[in-house]
Amino acid sequence: MDEVDRMLIAELQRDATQAYAALGKAVGLSAGAAHERVRKLRERGVIRRTTVDVDPVALGRGVLAYVMVDSSAWMGESAEAFAAVSEIVEAHVIAGSASVLVKVRTATTVQLQDVLRRLYAIEGVSGTQATVVLETFFERSVSPS
Repeated sequence: MDEVDRMLIAELQRDATQAYAALGKAVGLSAGAAHERVRKLRERGVIRRTTVDVDPVALGRGVLAYVMVDSSAWMGESAEAFAAVSEIVEAHVIAGSASVLVKVRTATTVQLQDVLRRLYAIEGVSGTQATVVLETFFERSVSPS
């Protein structure tokens, strides 16, 4: 990946809806060349998907919590069980005192409590420790540079 690819990614992260002509102009390429480079970045898996960044509060999901999940067994085969809990927006197998870290978004703390109950229903889960976020200073995408 060269500097032009990195600039293309940065531009797409800023605004993925811009036309290839505008994208190319921003990085010094023709529209066709920009399109071809983006296509290759997708083929190589550098660009995994194009999505919309929405405000969770506007969608009624204002409660954000990170939950450390303890287990009595290896949880590496449990991805589908975690994915089945729609309020979980990220799940990671981790090293450390817990086995899995999940990011949860709900409308209320009552709903968060329900998510915690459902986590206990996943085979191997033996405990949870939730940290509720009071304020988010910032969130950012991975920088291409």
